[in-house]
Amino acid sequence: MTAISDTANFPWPDGKRFAFTIFDDPDSQTWEAGREVYAVLRDLGFRTTKGLWPMGPIRAPSDHGLTCAYPGYTDWVNSLIAVGFEAGYHNATSHTCTREETEIGLELFRSQFGAYPRTMAHHYNCDENLYWGDARLSGWRRVAYNLLTRCQNRNKFYGHVEGHPYFWGDLCHDRITYCRSFTFGDINTLKAWRHFPYHDPLRPLVRHWYASSEGSNKNRACHVLAEANQERLEEEGGLCIMYTHFGHGYYNGSVDQRFIAVMKRLASRPGWFAPVGQVLDFMRSQRREITLSDTLREQLERRWLWEKVFHGTA
Repeated sequence: MTAISDTANFPWPDGKRFAFTIFDDPDSQTWEAGREVYAVLRDLGFRTTKGLWPMGPIRAPSDHGLTCAYPGYTDWVNSLIAVGFEAGYHNATSHTCTREETEIGLELFRSQFGAYPRTMAHHYNCDENLYWGDARLSGWRRVAYNLLTRCQNRNKFYGHVEGHPYFWGDLCHDRITYCRSFTFGDINTLKAWRHFPYHDPLRPLVRHWYASSEGSNKNRACHVLAEANQERLEEEGGLCIMYTHFGHGYYNGSVDQRFIAVMKRLASRPGWFAPVGQVLDFMRSQRREITLSDTLREQLERRWLWEKVFHGTA
């Protein structure tokens, strides 16, 4: 195979016109909401990534979403994996963890699901996050971010700081392939930032970073997945990696009808619907590995800062 360039469209598998997937963070997700939303996805033919906390909280949790310590939860997730979904990592549990606790969480994940996680997304309220807060950015972009956020996240995250009690960057590098980075407002994640999965030499403890499209709650996701946007995604031969929380507005006694409608419309289109890890593996198989140059890094960080100011993306 001749690798395509990182500016070309992908030849999606089986002649599909575009690709779509979701990484669902477990925040605020109840037992009922998770089971019902995933039943809809399963029946419509989608195969996505279910973010997880493998360990129950040791201290006061930052969020009431369920962890894998809930009775029957791991069995349910394994039933999803058996039909093609993927288990992803959302930190060890829903509060800040030491290195030792994080390692326990990773080993629990492996015992629960048969392997270390291939994909992850950081939980916003865990101080062991890697290269997070202002550490996501470089040079003047970091200064600008701190001014915009009133230094709210300055020097707050320590997962990449060797010697700190929260350091676990070496474990991440050894055991996890893909970490979520910046989120953009466009349905076509590749249109927003085409150069991923990428490695950043300034943030070497993460092997590969991936971008995503904004959909943090039901209303934002349905807005991004509007009919006109779906049509454009197909026309552009693009990819949407949707960032969302199925615990945020998708279920209130039943699954939200607007969400079901947009997903039914999307399912009727000729898309490739596969979990995040499978999509990223395919992309890497089709072109050369991407390492950020100083120029690409500045372009990426400037683009995301613009999105942060005008669209409030994560």
